[in-house]
Parts: sequence; structure tokens; C-alpha cells
Amino acid sequence: MSPALDVSKPSVNTLARPLVERLLAEAGMLDVQVRPDESGVCIVDAGIAVQGSVAAGLLIGEICMGGLGQAHLSVSGEAGWPTWIEVRSSQPVLACMGSQYAGWSLAASKEETGGKKFFALGSGPARALAGKETLFDDIGYRDTAGTGVLVLEVDRPPPRVIIDKLLRDCRLSAEGLTLILTPTSSLAGTTQVVARVLETALHKAHQLGFPPGNIVGGAGAAPLPVPSPDGVEAMGRTNDAILYGGRVHLNVRGDDAAARELARQMPSRNASDHGRPFADIFKAADYDFYKIDGALFAPAEVWVSNIDSGNTWHAGGLDMALLLGLWRKEA
Repeated sequence: MSPALDVSKPSVNTLARPLVERLLAEAGMLDVQVRPDESGVCIVDAGIAVQGSVAAGLLIGEICMGGLGQAHLSVSGEAGWPTWIEVRSSQPVLACMGSQYAGWSLAASKEETGGKKFFALGSGPARALAGKETLFDDIGYRDTAGTGVLVLEVDRPPPRVIIDKLLRDCRLSAEGLTLILTPTSSLAGTTQVVARVLETALHKAHQLGFPPGNIVGGAGAAPLPVPSPDGVEAMGRTNDAILYGGRVHLNVRGDDAAARELARQMPSRNASDHGRPFADIFKAADYDFYKIDGALFAPAEVWVSNIDSGNTWHAGGLDMALLLGLWRKEA
């Protein structure tokens, strides 16, 4: 049974708004471009016509988490790679599932666009305004804010038919909607995807049937690769960063058997395709995500701590040799 809708939960769009305002105010320093479209919707280009930046990607990662999570860089050379992203949230279900998860499918045909067909997965707080995904019933959440922000991993602006749909489904005026465009082949795009390492664990826990209300805190880390100019390779690097280099620690409540089983089943090594670069897996699947074993989309290494019993379980492990073989060249 889905939990009852809890109207007392905070508004992810309202909490994210100060972060959006910072992104707009510091656009020049963050190397992003801000412009209104013809309808008045605010468009933030974080890597299409401009270079974008890692700093922009970190801020966009926090926007994606609806102001309920933090993301920062760690430069340590740990495990042979210099730069890692660390994220944490004390409300990970709302931050990751209610906001950050890229779960809103947005598509338009060539006839609708008057040119090329368009497809994107929307992530971020505005998802909770539209509530199009059954996931929102599972976590018992909706947002009713008067402003919204959505992140699209795209290499071109969305067509008018998509923007009209977003305004209609989110019940917003054009001036109330901000769209952030982050191609994965950009610095900001790569950064904000790797900042989803904790969200990947929350999504896997949901797939495994673990009660979302029993997850009460989480933190994660993953190595930050350099973007590739090739779109498929760029996507492969961000996925590999989490599948083979992602670490997550979840704090949960409930019985020990469920916590132990969550730790055992979560790591990406449980998938049949584990051990191969994601770009190769994607190509072999004819570029169809739905042909890939869903167990693969998970962090490499997990800890699950039951705060009711004080016990912690560990499973999985990093495969930095695979990542370094793909990313590092010797001078």
C-alpha cells in the first residue's frame, strides 16, 4: 500500500529557489548562459553554447536535490584518481527520489517539433509539481509551489511543444519555470550526473522493495571523470564512475534482516553485465537502456547501518583498475 500523502513535507521547489537564484546571479563566474525563451521561461545553458564548469555542476546537483542535499569536491588522489564528488542528505528519500531522480520522460515527434524528434528525462524539483510518476504515490509526496526548476540532460534546447507541456503539467506561469540544460559531454553535465551516486542507491532500494520511509540518512562518493566530447562515451564515463567507483552509506530503521538483505542485493556487481565499460554495454544493447540488466544501475560498494540495532553491513567493492584503464593515460 502506498503511504498517505504528507502535506507537511517541505517544498523542494521552494528550498531549491535560493540555489537557482545563485546560479542565475553568478552565471558569468560559473560559465553558464541565462536567457528567457519566447514565452518567458528562464533557460540556463550549462554546456551547449558555453563551456559550463564543475562548480556549476555541483550547484546544479544541489538544485536537483531540492535544497535537501549537499555536494562538494574532494581532491585527495584516493584509489589513484584525484577528484571525487561527495554528496549527503539527511532527507535522502525526498532529496533523491522526490526531486533528483531523472524519472520524467519527455518526448516529441518530428511532426510536433517541426524538425528533429526530441527526447529527454527530466530531473529535479519540478517533477514533484507534475507528479506524473507512480513513484510519487510510493513516497507519498507532491509539491504545490508557485515556481519550479527542471534539469534536462540534452544537447539542444527543448522545443516549444515540450515547454508548453511542462507549464501545463506543473501548473506554472512561464515566468515561474526555470529549465537547466546540461549535456553530459560538458563539465557541468558530467558533474551533476556523478552527483547522483546517492540517488542511484535510493532508486535501487526502491526497486528492491525496501520501505522508503525506513531510509533516514545517506552519503555517497564517486570519482569525477573528465567529460568526453562523444555523447555515448561521456554517458559511459558518468555511469562507470558510479557503477565501479561509487560508494554509498545508508542509515535505515527496521529489522536487521531487511537491512542486511538490502546491503547484499544493492551493489552493481549483482548484475550480469558487471565488469564491462558501460559504453560497451549500451552499444551491445542497441542503445536501449531497457535491454540492460536493471541490477547494474547501482553503486559499486555499499554500507547499510541500522540505527535501531546499531549494526552495519558492507557489500560490494570498487573496481578502480577498470576505471583507471579507461580514464588515465601515463605521461
